[in-house]
Amino acid sequence: MKDQNNKAQSPKSLERIQQNWLASKERQLLNRLCRAMPGWITPDRLTTIGMAGAIMVFAGYVGSNFRAEWLLLAIVGYLVHWFGDSMDGSLARHRSIERPSYGYFIDHSCDGLATLFILAGIGLSPFVTMDVAMLALAGYFLLSIHAFLAARVLGELKLSYLAAGPTELRLVLIALTAMMMMLGNGPGVFGRWSGFDVFVGSVAAILIALFIGQTWVTGRRLARLDRR
Repeated sequence: MKDQNNKAQSPKSLERIQQNWLASKERQLLNRLCRAMPGWITPDRLTTIGMAGAIMVFAGYVGSNFRAEWLLLAIVGYLVHWFGDSMDGSLARHRSIERPSYGYFIDHSCDGLATLFILAGIGLSPFVTMDVAMLALAGYFLLSIHAFLAARVLGELKLSYLAAGPTELRLVLIALTAMMMMLGNGPGVFGRWSGFDVFVGSVAAILIALFIGQTWVTGRRLARLDRR
């Protein structure tokens, strides 16, 4: 029989660490929205709405190759994605109908797919090259891997870094998209790369640096725990 200590950490028992700037205000808003939701709105339907929002973002960026006004669809898509992605778990907890393992698996699987849609759309737009967008995607996935590994070995699921979480990141991307609409995709001052490439590439570098730093910190913490 396998050692019981080798069992995976139950999603229900995970300590969720969320220290982003907007966390308290966002929680108040989500609680109000949960109280206002009609009965036919379910967590699964909200998850589907969130994925539809990510597809809208993808379509908006791709459409911007034809007209910049398509970027408005991407901005609306970010709002729809926030609503569905933030509300599904909140509504389940509000109604006491949580399915911890199912919710954990589906929610984070959809997060990964939605991020792929968003960054692939950015890479297919005329504003950011695909290689820079994929570097940002790699940084996101590396940080996600760290979060899931830490959840397994420490029982902690870190949901924010540098006082920023998914909501703050969406706001940054909305601002970036608005700048795309205002500035257009003319030649930049950085040669082959536009200012948008430099910005997205800088975000990618920060994500990768956070992964390396968090891996170092967590590794040292685990080494101390294992020596006890």
